[in-house]
Amino acid sequence: MASNKHAHPMMAWWIGFALIALVVAYVAYRFSCLECSVVSGPLEFLILAVIPAVYLGLMYLTFKSQSDSEKP
Repeated sequence: MASNKHAHPMMAWWIGFALIALVVAYVAYRFSCLECSVVSGPLEFLILAVIPAVYLGLMYLTFKSQSDSEKP
């Protein structure tokens, strides 16, 4: 018997947001910790700035395309 339950359409975005937030928090902690060894500056910059910016850009494009497709 098949179930008619569908997953929330934004669940993948929330999971992605949670994962990125955890990684950014961890890298920000390591970046601010004076006793921790720094892995590499460009990699940390990529994690702290570029990846969240790309994620937010993709989220904006998704919401924009959904609103455009719902117009009559």
